[in-house]
Amino acid sequence: MLLGSDHPLSSPTCSEVGESRGSFVEKEGWVITDDPLSLRVGERDLFVDLGAEKLIAAERGDIKIAVEIKSFISQSLIKDLENAIGQYILYLKILTRLEPERTLYLAVNQEIFTNFFAEEVVQIILSDGIIKLIIFDALEEEITQWID
Repeated sequence: MLLGSDHPLSSPTCSEVGESRGSFVEKEGWVITDDPLSLRVGERDLFVDLGAEKLIAAERGDIKIAVEIKSFISQSLIKDLENAIGQYILYLKILTRLEPERTLYLAVNQEIFTNFFAEEVVQIILSDGIIKLIIFDALEEEITQWID
């Protein structure tokens, strides 16, 4: 469900723009290797939005990331937060076992980060540093901040 244009957080997000999906990652020099990144655990398949890698320096080798892009577009931002954190923790645990070389990031647009992630309820969740964030400008399709 998309928000009406009168909703304060209704600017386009990566998921809404469609063709720009992940382009903010590519603009940083990352190569998208999986869209989505498929993880198989037993009889279950899980799908992280993007898998990407970037050659940093010859002596460091390839750095690989997985990016879960969240729009926060439902009627309840708290419900969106619950879903995002649940998915993030699930994917983090699975990646730790199946692809330990890959770092997981939760990607949110700048407007959500500025207006909602600054709230105390979100800051409590982020305070332990477990969740790594990519903040992106959906209109410019650029990453504005990495939070490790």
